[in-house]
Amino acid sequence: AQKAMETARSFGSTQSELFEHADTKPVDEGQTLIITVSSDRGLCGGIHSSVAKASRKYIEEKPDSGVIVLGDKAKGQISRTHRENIKLSFNQIGKGIPTYAEASAIADTIIKEKVQFDQATIIYNYFKSVIAYEARTIPAFSEEVFVKSGNFAAYEIQDDVLVNLQEFAFANSLYWGLVEGHAAEMASKRSAMENATKNAGEMIDKLTLTYN
Repeated sequence: AQKAMETARSFGSTQSELFEHADTKPVDEGQTLIITVSSDRGLCGGIHSSVAKASRKYIEEKPDSGVIVLGDKAKGQISRTHRENIKLSFNQIGKGIPTYAEASAIADTIIKEKVQFDQATIIYNYFKSVIAYEARTIPAFSEEVFVKSGNFAAYEIQDDVLVNLQEFAFANSLYWGLVEGHAAEMASKRSAMENATKNAGEMIDKLTLTYN
C-alpha cells in the first residue's frame, strides 16, 4: 500500500505544480464540488470520521456545494447532517489497493452524470507515518477555470488536448486521494488491531491470575 501511495503521490504532486505554475485559482462565484474519500470497511479507528468531519466543515463554509462520497462509511456520517448535498456515492471501495482504472471509472461516471463544478476539493487522509494521518485536500478544476489561469498563455495547449488534460488531471487527483487514503487506512487498521490484541492479552493475564 505504501509503495502504491508513493508512486501516486509523485504523479499527484507534479500535477499540482502545474496548477501552481499556471496560477489557477478557484472562482469566487463558481460551483464547488466536495469529494470525500473513504472506504466501506471499519475496524480502523477514527479514520473515516477524519474526512467526514473535514467535509462537513467545508460544506458549512459553502452550503451550496455538491458532495460526492467514495465509500459507505463516510457517506453514513455525512448524510446525517447534509444528505441533501450528496449528488453521488460509490461503494465497493477499499477492498484492495485502488487502481488508476478504478479512479478513471469514478471520474467517467461523475462526468457522464453531468455533475457540474468549477472547482473540486478532494478530501482524503494524508499518510504521515504508520501511526499518524491527517485530512488534507487536493484541488481539481474545470476546463473553463483552467483557461482563465493567470499564466495559461505560457502553455501552448489545443482545445481537444485541453479536454483530455482536464479529464486526466481529475482522474489522477482521485487516484492520489484513493491510494493515499488506503495506505493510511491499512496503517490505522494495523495499529487498531495491535492495540486490541495487546488489550486482550492483558485481560487474559489478569483473568488467569484471578482464576488461579
